[in-house]
Amino acid sequence: MSVARPQTKQPCSQRLELAIPRPGQTWSTSQLELINPCLENMQAAERVEWALNFLPDQPVLTSSFGAQSAVMLHLVTRIKPDIPVVLIDTGYLFPETYDFIDQLSERLELNLRIFRPNMSPSWQERRYGKMWEEGADGIKRYNRINKVEPMREALETLQVGTWFSGLRRIQSESRADTPVLLRQGPAVKVHPLADWSDRDVHFYLKKHNLPYHPLWDQGYVSIGDVHTTRPLTADITEEQTRFFGLLRECGINEPEQFEATDIQAQA
Repeated sequence: MSVARPQTKQPCSQRLELAIPRPGQTWSTSQLELINPCLENMQAAERVEWALNFLPDQPVLTSSFGAQSAVMLHLVTRIKPDIPVVLIDTGYLFPETYDFIDQLSERLELNLRIFRPNMSPSWQERRYGKMWEEGADGIKRYNRINKVEPMREALETLQVGTWFSGLRRIQSESRADTPVLLRQGPAVKVHPLADWSDRDVHFYLKKHNLPYHPLWDQGYVSIGDVHTTRPLTADITEEQTRFFGLLRECGINEPEQFEATDIQAQA
């Protein structure tokens, strides 16, 4: 789905220069909106390089180690090999996902940082039952405990200023308007692959001899926890393969789930 992009009157070089905060100032939403059209004209690797040069310090890359996650992991770590890679381990990932994490961590020499909910899966089920069987509200509660809260902890622990994510507009209606840059919680979030198609992803994986998730060949196109993920079949859409079609997002990529705080821009 195409995204309406504001027209620019100033050359991009000038807009990028004017938008960068002075030392001690913060990045505002309006500044990010000013330069987003310029980043639309860059290649994915150029967006990563620009972000590392001009956005706040303490960058991280989040990864679910899902179906096509090898693309972002390879793209970003080629430019910044030591970037912390944040994984939220719910304790309910597929066995194949844990194998995939080990495989990519070794091959790409990832600086993996793992965050988990404060309460173990067994304790949660004892206290709350199987929340994913309690409709949309139960799934939201489950996601808040197992995904959003550990992500908040990661942002605070690592003092994150710049957050790289592999969201793409084509993945769902809820992501159709994803900008390259936005504010989320204490960080500036960067989506270098925002405008990539499935074809772009496939060619990148082939070019660099990178693997899909092991469950890809079994029809899994979006891979999360074992109890809320199912393979794509003829009678459901891709969005319905997660959370029984009741939800599309787990909360981590929803800015409203994170309290906005000031961040210090360090150009």
